[in-house]
Amino acid sequence: MKSTITFRSGHFTAILLIMVAVLSLLFVSCSDDDEEFSGDPYFSIEDGPTGLTAGVEGSTVSYTVRSNRSWQVVAQEDNDWVRAFPAEGSEDGTFKFIVKENETFDARTINFSFIVNGTEQPVLFRVEQAANVPYINLPGAQNGAEVLAAGGDVTIDVDANVAWTYKLDDDATWLTQLELSATKIRLRAEKNNGADRSATVTIQSSEHPELDKTIVITQLPGNIILREDFSWLAYGNEKPYNTTGETRFDTWTQDEINHGWYSTPVAASSNQPLLYARQGFVKLGKTGFGGDLISPRLNIEGTANIRVTFKAAAYISAGGAIDDKLLKIYALGAGATSISQLTIDNVPNSEAQDNAGVVNNIWAAERAYSFTVTGATADTQIKFLGGDYNLTGVGLGKNRIFIDDINIEIIE
Repeated sequence: MKSTITFRSGHFTAILLIMVAVLSLLFVSCSDDDEEFSGDPYFSIEDGPTGLTAGVEGSTVSYTVRSNRSWQVVAQEDNDWVRAFPAEGSEDGTFKFIVKENETFDARTINFSFIVNGTEQPVLFRVEQAANVPYINLPGAQNGAEVLAAGGDVTIDVDANVAWTYKLDDDATWLTQLELSATKIRLRAEKNNGADRSATVTIQSSEHPELDKTIVITQLPGNIILREDFSWLAYGNEKPYNTTGETRFDTWTQDEINHGWYSTPVAASSNQPLLYARQGFVKLGKTGFGGDLISPRLNIEGTANIRVTFKAAAYISAGGAIDDKLLKIYALGAGATSISQLTIDNVPNSEAQDNAGVVNNIWAAERAYSFTVTGATADTQIKFLGGDYNLTGVGLGKNRIFIDDINIEIIE
């Protein structure tokens, strides 16, 4: 018995079209695959590096891959200090090795392999990092620390990568601990009514005694109530005639303002205080206007007579033009000054004199100025003013003064 299959022409045409479409998709897919991975597999890193050496601080280094296949960067062992990112890619691309800081005292090494299209490449990539070195550093403590006779806090910053402790001299009972952390020691000094005194602080490591560091804390004698060298200011240039970078009082940091000095806003100059910070000293005034410097209130019990000693220099331009040199002196709050003004004859070098090697130390101890104040109290403040606030039509119209190293002591 024979079976007969009958195709309707419409159905046959539809089936044929579907088969052609499927075959076309298969052909296109195979064609695309062949185009993506055409040719023999290859993989290289530009410039052909085979390793990376990182410093203690760590590093991040990028590499460019040339390939026609998929690839992976695989560590040969588990670790937590270096990784590849991204750790895989396809064809040309980039990746980077990210190496963390080495906080240990051991050098470390690890190998990475490259897997290309499922096959490990014959050459490994070696990452090495140097061992850290144990250290104890005391930032900013090169010259020790000084505290006023009235007492106060002393902070010692400690930068170390080892466990440490500290000790004081046995007789340093005038210092007590306020704070101790991994990065800081904060001590408080009692009031000193006698001669100056000092104590040595030793920061030490039991495991690394060779790293021990010391710092000497000196407390001024009971008659010194203020000593200021402005070493905490570091703006602009140390050459007096170079004003680039000097910084006006109202833009000082809060830490700098907390030292207690003040300057009066000058109405004729847009209410700006015309006191400028330089490299460890200050400048009063600018062209056309004078500026002032006002001390913190003095730590005096009852009433006392005091002596103010300070260093000052007049302004000179790079070309040698010299300003007026008048410095006015005031005692605010209480007390009477022995003088009301000084002519500052201490003049810095011009640029030509500096270039010629002329020796001229404007901050030499023998060039200091001084005056006394009778009847000073805890309300007393000392004010220095360069000429006057508004210098329009006054002399040369310029009266800029540099000031440093202010010392105030009780004399009776």
